[in-house]
Amino acid sequence: MSSLRRRTGWTLVGLSLALHLFTVFCFARQPDRFAAFTVLPIWVWGGLGLLFSTVAFYFLRASLSLVMTAVWAVTLLVGADEARVIANFGRAEPTPGPPALVDGKRVLRVVTLNCSIFQYGNPSDDLAVWEPDIVLLQDAFPYQVRRIADTLYGGRGDYRAYQTNGIVTRWRIGREVRNPTQRNQQATVEMPDGSSIEVVNVHLATAATDLQFWDRSAWQKHRKNRTLRRQELAIVQQVLEQTTSFPNTPTLFGGDFNAPATDVVHRQLTRDFVDAFAAAGTGWGDTYHRRLPILRIDHIYATRHLTPIRCKAVTTRHSDHRMVVADFLMK
Repeated sequence: MSSLRRRTGWTLVGLSLALHLFTVFCFARQPDRFAAFTVLPIWVWGGLGLLFSTVAFYFLRASLSLVMTAVWAVTLLVGADEARVIANFGRAEPTPGPPALVDGKRVLRVVTLNCSIFQYGNPSDDLAVWEPDIVLLQDAFPYQVRRIADTLYGGRGDYRAYQTNGIVTRWRIGREVRNPTQRNQQATVEMPDGSSIEVVNVHLATAATDLQFWDRSAWQKHRKNRTLRRQELAIVQQVLEQTTSFPNTPTLFGGDFNAPATDVVHRQLTRDFVDAFAAAGTGWGDTYHRRLPILRIDHIYATRHLTPIRCKAVTTRHSDHRMVVADFLMK
């Protein structure tokens, strides 16, 4: 073996190891200064690391390169959000029409969708197929929210529109809380049996998209952008706690977070909420962009009062996002 091949092989192994350590550190600790790195799915960096270790084996024929390949494979299996559905193997998925009963109990169906200001058309008919009980809408003007409500419930439902957010339901909305942050709203949905559910609909700050990693300003943009989303979400949580008996109130918390499921912003919810897709999701759960979904930025969370039993992401031609459909049982 020539010295050049040997040096090339060991260099690639070293690069793969260094990238692995840095990737694990960034995704586990989520330091804000490296927010630009974690805006991409972990499997993007894993693919690069696997390429390094695979090519290294070609040059070295050494077992260490195979070990690095195995280490990357395990890391992606554990760390990739897309791999979570493996734990839900065999679960039923939501189907169009009214949600199927579970042990004779009625199921609550919730949908969240970024409507893209109807740039791709009116998604009302696509939503109606699923016969949802509660719908969270982002990027929809008030008249568009009303149009969706009328299509879904024929004027017999209720809705609240706030800036470019909307909450639509087949039941009555008893109270709306105006959130001081933009594009976030909260409402109390009163159910036919006399119980109620608090519904929080968020559309957090638009994500930074600058991927010029060689430019320091790109890293600064991502750091500031993540900080802004964390602050917005903290305010939304404070309003919820101040206006209800939370966490003793059944609560749905969903919308467009503009942050992938592995982002640290979601850790602000893990104490009190369950991610419906992580708990019961099936299929490819990424929601953006609908043509090539590689990020799960649209989410539905629920408190312990609501048990997720079915969940999946569904493509609509009338948005650049995929909608999330989730079924819950009330405890």
